Amino acid sequence: MSKTSASLGGSLLTVAVIAAAGVALWWLLPSKSSVVSVTVPELSRTASAGQEAFAAHCSGCHGPNAGGTDQGPPLIHEWYRPGHHADVAFTLAAQRGVPQHHWNFGNMPPQPQVGDRSMQQIITFVRELQRANGID
Repeated sequence: MSKTSASLGGSLLTVAVIAAAGVALWWLLPSKSSVVSVTVPELSRTASAGQEAFAAHCSGCHGPNAGGTDQGPPLIHEWYRPGHHADVAFTLAAQRGVPQHHWNFGNMPPQPQVGDRSMQQIITFVRELQRANGID
C-alpha cells in the first residue's frame, strides 16, 4: 500500500469515527419527550408564591410542576441540581436566555417579564420540588 493510500485510509477512518461519535452523542441527548412525574410537597409560603409565578411565566415550556413538556425540559432533573446549576444560573437564564446545551429543545429565549422577586420565588419553588423528588 502506498503512503497516499494509507494516508487516505487513515483520513477516512478518522472521519468515520468522528461521524459515529456525533451520531452517538445525538442519540444520547434526551428527546423532547423527556417529561417526568413530579411529587409536589407541602410548599413554604415563598415556594407557593413561586408556584404562581412559575405557572404564569414558565409552565408553558417546563410544565405546571417543572416536569417538562414537548416545548421545554424538566427542571426536576439531576442536571438542574444546585451543585450543577446554582440559583444564579436560573436567574441568568431568565434574564439573558440560554443556548441549547443539555436538551434538544433549542435555545431558551430571555424572559424579561420575570422580576427579581418573582425569580427568587420561582427558584424556591423549583428547589423545594427538587428536594421532594430526590434531587439535592
